[in-house]
Amino acid sequence: MIPPDQLTDPTVRAFVEAVNAGDRSAFQAVLTPGATMSDDGSDRDIAQWADKEIFSSNGHMDVEKESDGGLALIVDYRNDTWGEMRTAWRFVTDGGRVSRFETGQA
Repeated sequence: MIPPDQLTDPTVRAFVEAVNAGDRSAFQAVLTPGATMSDDGSDRDIAQWADKEIFSSNGHMDVEKESDGGLALIVDYRNDTWGEMRTAWRFVTDGGRVSRFETGQA
């Protein structure tokens, strides 16, 4: 596993650290206004998705590997709802913030 503080891209690092800390404010701060996301190919409302999949269910990301300069991750993701699953994450950043992320089973 790659410790979050050793992830290559500082924006992605901030995203992972916010998720793992359960820090809703830090999570929102790392997103651009109007940021978008998809889960398993379907666009979702970030606030609703994050509340369900991260904050109300203790979401946690253990990063297995990164590629594309740190903008693509393979993660063992777990939460209280779904348990643990291997997931792929892809990030688009803009000015030090995430403008879009896509996740789904890997």
